[in-house]
Amino acid sequence: MEDLTLQSQWNEMNDMIERWQEERQELLVKYCELTEITDFSDPDNNHNSKIQRFCEVMVDYVSVGHFEIFDRLVKQSKLFGGESSSEKSVSLLQEIQITTEIILDFNDKYISTDDLEALIIDLASLGKTFVRRFAEEDKLVDLLHSANVSHLIGGEDVS
Repeated sequence: MEDLTLQSQWNEMNDMIERWQEERQELLVKYCELTEITDFSDPDNNHNSKIQRFCEVMVDYVSVGHFEIFDRLVKQSKLFGGESSSEKSVSLLQEIQITTEIILDFNDKYISTDDLEALIIDLASLGKTFVRRFAEEDKLVDLLHSANVSHLIGGEDVS
């Protein structure tokens, strides 16, 4: 019975991660759309609404990660007996938090501004932050979720 519970919890978490990664793809599409703009000075191009929509998607993605995915990953790892990975996960979460602060600073700067003078440079910097963040997120998912599949397939006792 416990295996079924672990299996269902793992599957539910896997579905959440897949939806979250789809949100990541949407974020990257919005980011690429902005990076393709070379002139933000034309007010008729509605760039501000594109930037606002990008910021909304970006903050939503970050929020889902922090308030849904990461917490559930840590809880699930404990269910699967992943106490040994907790120190590594703390380090990864700290690295992710650093990128969160950079992302929120970008959001605060551009969510309601008409001054787009530094946007191209800031987008390039944000792109580097995304690369770093996504790598850390992927490591966290591998450490706290993907590694547990061996318990399910191999039928290892995790209690």
